[in-house]
Amino acid sequence: MSELSRHCDQTISTFPWDHSEGTMVVNFGPQHPSTHGVFRLVLKLEGETIVDAMPVMGYLHRSVEKLSEERSYLQCVPFTDRLDYLAPLSSNLALALAVEKLAGIEIPERADYIRVIMVELNRIASHLMAVGSLANDAGAFYTPLVYTFRDREKILDLFEMATGQRMTPSYIRFGGVSRDLPEQFVPACRDLMEEMPRNIDEYERMLSTNEIFLARTRKIGVLPPDIAVNYSMTGPNLRASGVNYDLRKVERHTLYDRFQFEVPLGKAGDSYDRYLVRIQEMRESVKIVKQALDQLPGGDVRAPIPKVLRPPKGDAYAQVESAKGVLGFYLVSDGGPLPYRLKIRAPSFINLTALRPLLIGHKVADAIVILGSFDIVLGEIDR
Repeated sequence: MSELSRHCDQTISTFPWDHSEGTMVVNFGPQHPSTHGVFRLVLKLEGETIVDAMPVMGYLHRSVEKLSEERSYLQCVPFTDRLDYLAPLSSNLALALAVEKLAGIEIPERADYIRVIMVELNRIASHLMAVGSLANDAGAFYTPLVYTFRDREKILDLFEMATGQRMTPSYIRFGGVSRDLPEQFVPACRDLMEEMPRNIDEYERMLSTNEIFLARTRKIGVLPPDIAVNYSMTGPNLRASGVNYDLRKVERHTLYDRFQFEVPLGKAGDSYDRYLVRIQEMRESVKIVKQALDQLPGGDVRAPIPKVLRPPKGDAYAQVESAKGVLGFYLVSDGGPLPYRLKIRAPSFINLTALRPLLIGHKVADAIVILGSFDIVLGEIDR
């Protein structure tokens, strides 16, 4: 038995559960396709009904924060790709903003616009994965997953065209971006943005009024707004509960004050609303990308920075509205070429803390749908 498994079992044995007659404890995961990674959920059941639950994390821990303290600031960028590996450019951006704040770096305007374009494309790609996998988790809905993968591939083609990579680009770096957009990128991106609204309509025709999908998601995993706020939840999961909080509007980082877009909100805060908010957010991201392409200026894409960056002593924190929620990086510099301390605020980790109260009272099959509606990525949970 590994040290991690032994620790988890000790934790479960000391968990204050009343092991009354008629109940049983079941392990859901860690090796289970519906856990969206190496994630363990311990369920206390009374028949098929969940009476208590405990998330168990740590099976994918890779010590990203500690490893970053032994690398240069530039060498930390590839680590960010592997946090939320479905939306790596948001992680690139958060680290870049923190380093730029720490070192006082001003980036060219064109680089800022390119960052917005790439991050919003990444938001669409991440939400496509969330919608498709939730439909699959709800049962007998494999077709929407194929459709969302079809369109996600088109976005990954754009990433490959611009960055040379499809999933781990390390493209957004402090000082700007690694290289300029190729000539064919802008027309190809415009064509896709013209096509996307029709494709999103297809997903809605398959799911938004589907009787089975409605039965599996409506009034399932209701998250009241006060509980969402108390658990410090962010992103689509928070906004699905009706809380109007989006960093792109609140802090207006990365030129977002120059674009017209709405912040979709839910009403019931259930699994269906979490799905619907992501559908609507994809539509808004298409609007942002179109505006950014229209306004894209010329010029440089990188600020002049030294080959080995040595920020002055101090600390800095920067955060962005990623596809999963508020993603933050805290950096401490001692004046050397390596970060003295790097700390990550991972939205999937914090959002997952609210899972337990949502599961109680539901069936085991509902637990799969509720977890799927949270759209977690274990890469940023076990970091």
